[in-house]
Amino acid sequence: MSDTPYAILKSVTLKRGAFSVFNDLSLDLRERRVALVGLNGSGKSSFLRLLNGLLVPDEGNVEVLGVDTRKAARQLPRHVGMVFQNPDHQMIFPTVREEIAFAPRQFGASKADAEAAALACLAEHGCADWADRPVALLSEGQKQLVCLLATTISGPRLLLCDEPFAGLDLALRLHFGAFLARAKASVLLVSHDLEMIETFDRVIWFDGGKVRGDGTPADVLPAYRDFARARAGSLTALAL
Repeated sequence: MSDTPYAILKSVTLKRGAFSVFNDLSLDLRERRVALVGLNGSGKSSFLRLLNGLLVPDEGNVEVLGVDTRKAARQLPRHVGMVFQNPDHQMIFPTVREEIAFAPRQFGASKADAEAAALACLAEHGCADWADRPVALLSEGQKQLVCLLATTISGPRLLLCDEPFAGLDLALRLHFGAFLARAKASVLLVSHDLEMIETFDRVIWFDGGKVRGDGTPADVLPAYRDFARARAGSLTALAL
């Protein structure tokens, strides 16, 4: 854990129309691997989007890696990468090679150097033969892995992942988990796969846009599981 937070939220209010996603939320993040849990609609994805500047607070301030996201959002993409839940919302190029080479090109590498970096990245992950595959022909899990590689190839300092295990088979899920475990970047992960986050440094549990639990996995996950079981029981009773 670093002594210096990489993200600081101060009295943040975020609204969507008349609905408040967050109201007076304050948090700081400094642990290397932080997981966000909560039922659907609890604010997890909106929280990630606040950190990469896709959303800005209606009130309060969000500072990421020393940058105020409202005032200097253009600086964030170089240092903050994000893997979205749906890879089709992220991929923009026709082939795997082009998709992975995009970030190095964007940050100043020559075309030849960017393509060489993309090929080396694919080879490192046992996917060298994917280079010229059309992304449209990849499985959902393969697309998700390509998105991860495309996001991390340029070495972001903060990696945001929004339910990246959705649609992955066991082999890819284990590979993805191992990748995150050894990543040099600080990792902020939204996941419903509680087993995969049991080794994280910190878990934050959102409920209705508020922090209901915050601590180690051993502190937070048992209470969250009990809450989810109780909610499941109430939904089952309503359906009968």
